[in-house]
Amino acid sequence: MLGNSLLLAIREIRRNVLRSFLTILGIVIGVAAVIVMVTLGQGATAQVKTQIESLGSNLLIVRPGQRMGPGMSADAARFTLADVTALRREVPSLAAVAPGTSQSMTAIVGNENWSTTVTGTDNAYLLARNWTLAAGRAFKDGELRAGKAVCIIGATVRKELFGAQNPIDQRVRLKNLSCEIVGLLQDKGQSSMGMDQDDLVLMPIRTVQRRIKGDQDVDVIYLSVRAGRSMDRTIADVERLLRERRHIGPFDEDDFSVRDMREITNMLAGTTTVLTSLLGAVASVSLLVGGIGIMNIMLVSVTERTREIGIRLAIGAREDEVLLQFLVEAVVLSSFGGLLGILLALGTSLLLAGMLGVPFILDGGIIALAFLFSAAVGIVFGWVPARRAARLDPIEALRHE
Repeated sequence: MLGNSLLLAIREIRRNVLRSFLTILGIVIGVAAVIVMVTLGQGATAQVKTQIESLGSNLLIVRPGQRMGPGMSADAARFTLADVTALRREVPSLAAVAPGTSQSMTAIVGNENWSTTVTGTDNAYLLARNWTLAAGRAFKDGELRAGKAVCIIGATVRKELFGAQNPIDQRVRLKNLSCEIVGLLQDKGQSSMGMDQDDLVLMPIRTVQRRIKGDQDVDVIYLSVRAGRSMDRTIADVERLLRERRHIGPFDEDDFSVRDMREITNMLAGTTTVLTSLLGAVASVSLLVGGIGIMNIMLVSVTERTREIGIRLAIGAREDEVLLQFLVEAVVLSSFGGLLGILLALGTSLLLAGMLGVPFILDGGIIALAFLFSAAVGIVFGWVPARRAARLDPIEALRHE
């Protein structure tokens, strides 16, 4: 009986192809919109996580006086290189400890100039911040100890000052300081915050302290936690050591902050997930509209086929057979709309992912859910017309003009 109802439904749909297509258009748009929104949202979430991870491996960022609160000051004492040495020596769960002090400066090469950020640090910065060298070398120990005028530049600085030329062994002027370029950082692109990660110049920290900033301050310390070690335990060890070195009393608030990059990752990923869910819910309204369209057309179809229904009932068709025929027709319509919507969504998602620069992540679960939902729409909104057809009086139906 089900097979016969399916054949009759397909025959009826083929007989009114244009009307059938217009009927399922809402379903097509709804299914496509839901899949596209979820796919792009998942791609954006994955991109955010990747960009955060590119900032560093198991990264912790320690800053003085960044979190305001009772008993704290925005001008808390800066760190020193002695604090960096103590962290390296006394916290064994740290894979890398890198000091950092930065200054905005204009880099000049010949007639070209570019405003960038000069960061004083050491080779541990490359490990902590997950940087690799595209060319050249890292700093030598002697250069770090003596504060030599050598530097490693990012891809943006290279492009703006040297174009396609090889910058290695060439010199760049920073104020009155002429710096030899010994390394070129691998391109990273923009961060999740929209900042250009490649717009930087790295120099030995002693060089920046003595010859650019004129102090001994360390503005920030980057920490990379060893794989397999507890992040929370490491944070506690770092806080304990720094409180001891900064002579903070047992009941006093910290005058420094330890920021776990996992917090930022979870926050941004959570935000994109909520937005994806919201957009998917808004797009699913189209499925409701499509279901109403199916019910409307099926009611019209019942009216048009009143005599046909009356003949079927008069020659012995049962009410449940008539109900099944119209219900199957509604489900076939909505399911066909779901399939078209899936095909449209895949093509649109692939196109938009390329245009927006986010990964194309195909989620089979959301595709299956969207298709099943479209079929369920056919059942729900096809029930009323099918029930109406099944309850027609055969005598009255035969009299219908």
